[in-house]
Amino acid sequence: MNAVDPFTLALLAIIGLSLLGLPIGLAMITGSILYLAASGQDMSIAAEQVLNGLNGSYILLAVPLFIFSAGLMNAGSMTDRLLRFCNLLVGRFRGGLGHVNVVQSVIFAGMSGSAIADAAGSGKIIIDMMKRGGAYPASYAAAITAATAVIGPIIPPSIPMVLYALISDSSIGYLFLGGVVPGLLMALAQMGINSWMAHRHDFPVAERVPLREIPRLTWDAAPALLMPVILLGGIYGGVMTPTEAAAVAAAYAFVVAAVVYRSITARETYRTVLASARSTAAIGMLIAGALAFNYVVASENIPNTVRNVLAGWELSQWQFLLAVNLILLVLGCLLEGSTILLVVVPVLIPTAQALGVDMVHFGVVVVVNIMIGLITPPYGLLLFIVAKLSDAPLSAVVRHTLPFIAAMLGALALITFVPELVLWLPWRFGYQG
Repeated sequence: MNAVDPFTLALLAIIGLSLLGLPIGLAMITGSILYLAASGQDMSIAAEQVLNGLNGSYILLAVPLFIFSAGLMNAGSMTDRLLRFCNLLVGRFRGGLGHVNVVQSVIFAGMSGSAIADAAGSGKIIIDMMKRGGAYPASYAAAITAATAVIGPIIPPSIPMVLYALISDSSIGYLFLGGVVPGLLMALAQMGINSWMAHRHDFPVAERVPLREIPRLTWDAAPALLMPVILLGGIYGGVMTPTEAAAVAAAYAFVVAAVVYRSITARETYRTVLASARSTAAIGMLIAGALAFNYVVASENIPNTVRNVLAGWELSQWQFLLAVNLILLVLGCLLEGSTILLVVVPVLIPTAQALGVDMVHFGVVVVVNIMIGLITPPYGLLLFIVAKLSDAPLSAVVRHTLPFIAAMLGALALITFVPELVLWLPWRFGYQG
């Protein structure tokens, strides 16, 4: 008999290697192999699980393609043109550049599907615009940029929703539709907080755009604005699958940047390809680790154990969803979002199904929780990114982020307990779940 239970050994290995700085994907693969060895199973099962999971998942092709399209948009001049267009729409109000920040994130959400791509790309430009002349404190500019960036993976397309579809066998198209209303609800909540802060701190009103400039700015931004229309129209018009839409997004972004705007060189394209490859490899390694570790979890019958424990508590749907929100929000303070999505959420899905929770509704609630985790300390990856971009102290950025977190928690409560907000649009397109 083993002195240490194989599953405990695997967990200790994963935690220990992660604390030593090994990427979590590699740590999970190592822990899984240790489990197989300690339990007397063939260690090649880990490789088999990874290869079968990756090769059999057509939807995963969407991930590198969306990453590449976001990189092209940030490398070209799309971001500048879209920001000028957003300034035309909402820049005239008090705290206008804060509203511009929100609106540009909503537009970018229909293109990139990545919160980090939004913050690292357009975020740098809008932060500099807000800081110019001391109009806004650097910490506030950074905080609202981090808060608005989380909209990216909620409004379609969405890389986290692609990953959720992988583990739950849900329809990506309906998941994408389910994120539209919640994403817009969160944007409205953030604009409300920005308006309150703008009047409280007397933030400036931007100079009005002359009427003669409106046609030029609109025409300038039109090719970029057409991208989400083409993507979503193609998906829901039945012309292409979400994976094919990701390929179209990458091709369209390249054509617009290189041919229409002529704002990207061969060297910049090469750099974008390399950066996208690195990001894809990092996500791919995490998925590989999750696939191997999920075999360990299934072997230990943990999903059924969790389901039986929760069944013993006799939770209702709403109590279960409240518990899920609390668990994911706490984990979001400590862990990277994709890790939560690929390792923790699969354990919760059987219980959700047993309680009759709709899988599209559950997926959107999960993704919103994970996105809020990106701006909650101490881990809050987006907080570190925007603090670096703005040269503002992290503590000040966190302080200014708190009202936005509160607003998003309110939106999360509505999304959780009024499932019609998520399911209304999928129902209009024939969803029968």
